[in-house]
Amino acid sequence: MSKTLTLYTRAGCPLCAEMESHVIELMGESGHILNPVDVDADPVLKARYGWDVPLLFDGDCELCRHQLNLPAFQEWLRANA
Repeated sequence: MSKTLTLYTRAGCPLCAEMESHVIELMGESGHILNPVDVDADPVLKARYGWDVPLLFDGDCELCRHQLNLPAFQEWLRANA
């Protein structure tokens, strides 16, 4: 069953771009979808996360903060294959 992951990000953030490219590469042909969300476009998200990006979520569950936690993400991929 494919899932949609949310990547909270902002324009011009090199860490955000790096995490996005790594996640997309690792998801490969899994069928999972990455939904990047610019926190600056939503006042509620901007207030909640401020400069604390990138953040990768599966629903309400935070998977990674600031950088890709490769072992944790690989485990998530195995559990959601």
